[in-house]
Amino acid sequence: MRSDATGGAPTPAVDEVAERVRWELAVSAAGIGAFDWDLVTGELRWDDRLLELFGVRRDHFGATIEAFHALVHPEDRPRVTEALRIAVERCGEYAAEYRVLRPDGTTCWVVARGRALAGPDGRAERVLGAAFDNTAVQDGEARVQRVLEAMPTAFFHLDREWRFTYANRVAHELLGGVTRQLAGGVIWELFPAAVGSDFERHYRDAATSGEPVTFDAYYPPPLDAWYEVRAWPTPDGLSVYFNDVTDRHAAQVLLARDSRRTAMLAAVSEALTGTLDPEVGVGRLAQVLVPEVADWCVVTLVSESARTDWRERLRDVGWWHVDPARRPDLDRYAELRVSSLTDASFVARALSSEVPLLISSGATEAIERVLVPGPARELVQGLGPGSAVIVPLHGRDRTVGLVTLFRDAGRATFDEEDLALVGEVAARAGVHVDNARLYAEQRDLAATLQRSMMTDPPPSETLELVVRYEAAAQAAQVGGDWYDAFHQRDGSTVVVIGDVVGHDVDAAAAMGQIRSLLRGIAVHTGDGPAAVLHGVDEAIEVLDLATTATAAIVRFEPGDDAATTRVRWSNAGHPPPVVIDETGQVHFLAEDQAGLLLGLQPDTDRTESVVALRRGSTVLLYTDGLVERRDQSIDVGLALLAERLAALVREERDLETFCDELLRRMLPPRREDDVALVAVHLR
Repeated sequence: MRSDATGGAPTPAVDEVAERVRWELAVSAAGIGAFDWDLVTGELRWDDRLLELFGVRRDHFGATIEAFHALVHPEDRPRVTEALRIAVERCGEYAAEYRVLRPDGTTCWVVARGRALAGPDGRAERVLGAAFDNTAVQDGEARVQRVLEAMPTAFFHLDREWRFTYANRVAHELLGGVTRQLAGGVIWELFPAAVGSDFERHYRDAATSGEPVTFDAYYPPPLDAWYEVRAWPTPDGLSVYFNDVTDRHAAQVLLARDSRRTAMLAAVSEALTGTLDPEVGVGRLAQVLVPEVADWCVVTLVSESARTDWRERLRDVGWWHVDPARRPDLDRYAELRVSSLTDASFVARALSSEVPLLISSGATEAIERVLVPGPARELVQGLGPGSAVIVPLHGRDRTVGLVTLFRDAGRATFDEEDLALVGEVAARAGVHVDNARLYAEQRDLAATLQRSMMTDPPPSETLELVVRYEAAAQAAQVGGDWYDAFHQRDGSTVVVIGDVVGHDVDAAAAMGQIRSLLRGIAVHTGDGPAAVLHGVDEAIEVLDLATTATAAIVRFEPGDDAATTRVRWSNAGHPPPVVIDETGQVHFLAEDQAGLLLGLQPDTDRTESVVALRRGSTVLLYTDGLVERRDQSIDVGLALLAERLAALVREERDLETFCDELLRRMLPPRREDDVALVAVHLR
């Protein structure tokens, strides 16, 4: 279809116009009205003959399916509506006979036939058809024959003895490759390949059940074509409409192949991205590729080791066999394979190859020849591959792995389509391995840098301090979370937790500056938490650090008696510290009004609070990564933290194990933010 110059509705191509003219002339001569229902716009177009048949004027017809239904006799309307629905849903034939209530009060019988046509997405987008007046029974057969001869769909009729009684022009054209003479012939004799096929099964089912059938089936040479067939029983036999849908079927085969390819690649992507561990991700490929592409598979990673023996750089990380009974043999083969490879092996050649290496036949013997004598060679004999392909996994500048696929002798060898698919799988896997290794290097570097900025907690006779730091599960995400603990000159112990806004190297640098400033101010002045935070505010402004951060400072001082410790704290926009008292009760050290973040307003008044805690209590300081996530508000996270802490207290763990278990229970597998944690237990 193409649009006209005015930008109006699409106009048919010249050959389509010619075909439509022929159709209109034919149906006009037969007294048949034509209709065209556009399912996209909803417009229902009738020609003049159909308007005359229904007894309505064009300017009074609503040109919608509702306008048509209004003219159909109420008793027939559900049946007609259902026939249209089925045709649209299945992109198939439409057939109905019904009464029409004309505006002038008269009634006539109408026979309608049509077909739903599919658009590019495979769903019906229009229904084309014709209708004629069947009121005069004596004229019915002649009119039907004229319609059948004029229609572009092939039609034939079989009597109860399976003999052709009629076939229209299109049927003769489509079936002419077998015989030009249909009338009087028995279908099973004229078309012997139909015996025992879907054609015979569906035709006989329709004749026996009295129900229409619709199906697609293939007839071999000399026709060598796929047909869409609709057959329904009549009192004197079987009527059959059919179309040559070979091109459509070929397109469906291509679509199925593309769908298979898409599904395979989606499964590969899911396997690879489900973990950042390259061994786990790539190892999963074996179970994705078997049995869709191969009967068994071995996946190998290549390390960057400088060892001279290339075999020492290989490690099989995944394997799978379609037959559970043969998996133990494959397990043993995977253990022995690498050490049994010779320098002439296909694996050795694949390490320096840019393309897959194919063993199209005799794979068992070919692989045996490149293995050293021993158990591995015997296992290959038992596994008995008929064909194999070794596919290198290429990273950015080197081969990072291999996928070796095997098919049993009874299965066809790998074709070009298979090689293209496994090539794309290998490309994705190679990039994933390279990225995963790069991530691991960056992650380790980031974590090392981050931890280098933290110091061990100072020794204390009255306090037990445990610190933890967990980096976010993203490469090179050096963040601004920090903790600190140190003594002031009067013997008090100060514990600090903080978080600079941002997750990058700049945030880490700012964190280092603020941490050093706070420590220096606290040690030099000996001030309490509020005064120290005020001093940091002023330093940020004077030094023009242009950064903001949250922080909570808790100072532990001698209590009024030997059984208590005075805890003094101040908070600058940070999640509140939490206390687990000596009885196991959990509560937060929350101030009446949360303080501003550091660096926002240098002259802000900082407040501090004091509480006396008995020996045996524990104070926990943490950053927001412990309690807040994209799918979890901080309020929900704080409630969950209190619940987890109460449960842990009942389990009576030591403080080190307590912190590890808290992180395990609170953090998701893939962390979006860094987490710093300091636990202080009053001995």
